[in-house]
Amino acid sequence: EEHLQRCTQLLEPHRLSPDCVSLYIQAQNNLGILWSERDEIKTAQTYLESAEALYNQYMKEDGNPPLDPSEHFMAEEEKLTDQERSKRFEKAYTHTLYYLAQVYQHLEMIEKAAQYCHTTLKRQLEYCGYYPVEWALNAATLSQYYLSKQCFMESRHCLAAASVIFSQAGQVPSAEDNETEQDQQDLRQRKAEIARCWIKYCLNLLQSARKLLEDNIGELDPDRQLELKAQRKKEEDEKEKGRKKAVLFGTSDICDSVLAMEEKVSSVYPLDFQEAREIFLVGQNYVQEAKEFFQVDGYVTDHIEIVQDHSALFKVLAFFEEDYERRCKMHKRRIDMLEPIYADLNPQYYLLISRQLQFELADTYYEMMDLKVAIGNRLEELDSHTIKKINSLAQLAIKYYELFLDSLRNPDKVFPEELEEDVLRPAMVAKFHIARLYGKLITSDSKKQLENMQTSLEYYTFLVDYCEKYPNAVRAIETELELSKEMVGLLPTRMERLRAKLCPFI
Repeated sequence: EEHLQRCTQLLEPHRLSPDCVSLYIQAQNNLGILWSERDEIKTAQTYLESAEALYNQYMKEDGNPPLDPSEHFMAEEEKLTDQERSKRFEKAYTHTLYYLAQVYQHLEMIEKAAQYCHTTLKRQLEYCGYYPVEWALNAATLSQYYLSKQCFMESRHCLAAASVIFSQAGQVPSAEDNETEQDQQDLRQRKAEIARCWIKYCLNLLQSARKLLEDNIGELDPDRQLELKAQRKKEEDEKEKGRKKAVLFGTSDICDSVLAMEEKVSSVYPLDFQEAREIFLVGQNYVQEAKEFFQVDGYVTDHIEIVQDHSALFKVLAFFEEDYERRCKMHKRRIDMLEPIYADLNPQYYLLISRQLQFELADTYYEMMDLKVAIGNRLEELDSHTIKKINSLAQLAIKYYELFLDSLRNPDKVFPEELEEDVLRPAMVAKFHIARLYGKLITSDSKKQLENMQTSLEYYTFLVDYCEKYPNAVRAIETELELSKEMVGLLPTRMERLRAKLCPFI
């Protein structure tokens, strides 16, 4: 470090000279790295931003390819060509941007970090200074930033470029190739990681479209759907063309390959079932690709997360489906993929994942029950099969909600008096849904009906009492609390009427 600092001090008066500028920038880069490794990120930022400013100033005032540091030790006849000097100078500046991207990431300047990462990736392609697998992973990672900002076109472009550049590393090698087993394993893992980024892209695009299209009860709003379709037709693709100029990666050959990759999946919000299904199918293909590497034997957490994403893809696709029976079948597919995983999971080691699965299974059965009730409401009279199905789905939803709530109990099986913030809303929603589910159970036995109403009342009362005791909880469950208060007021009267009818027979 002392040597580098001394070097920059000596070069300071000549730093804009073609003989010194490249050496000065590289010294600044190395000082930036050294301070970064010591967790002195602000100091590292100063050196790297100084290198960046110097490059920009030199290119503005001179711009000729400067001497490479190695040339100070070469004979005259060994000196580099201007083309090679320029290539090395640009590579040093690319390193400056690469390190700055990491510095800004450390400082949580996320937008600036993404901007510098994007520029670095673009320059690496232009100057052929990259390793395909590393470049592809960095591009796929950058896609997730764009995804968080709902910039789906940019996210798709990064992912398409990642897939194209990854293919430059060769096909995933077979056992007969010379690569070691570890090399093969690493390459397969990177391929699966890029596939997981594609899954997130498809899932986020579908979920964002759902938010745009749903009404106040979470169903598809036909008027909003027509409005958005008309709006999209007017806009055409002019906006996309304008934005894309700032995004493109690589040479014309790479651009063509990336464009072909992009055309396999949309970057605009799907507005009907057919459009949503096309995105769903792309996501589902990447689910299969990711699962090939992240198998449950050896990658339990990763495998379950991928299956959960697959379930989420089905859930959001069901939103676009108008036919209730077909929608039910989609949720059944979710049950079929989640239940076996949950059954094999040891909650002692995977408590958080176990809770997630319990809650998701409960919610899925709950949604299926609601759909069966809606189907039953269209019938002139409920048949015994539909009644049996509604009751079965309600009881299975209750079972999994209760399992989730039981997981919150302490070793003495006592439910916590005050819930932790991270489980407050799911626990309250579970209580609320159980209350509602007991109210949905269909029985011709009036005594049993009275028992169900009593249980329902107890769960509604729990929510009301809890929020009175802990007012801070109200914000998390405002809607559920309002409905619970209403039911606490109504149920006792209904129960009294039912008791009055039962009195002559008791």
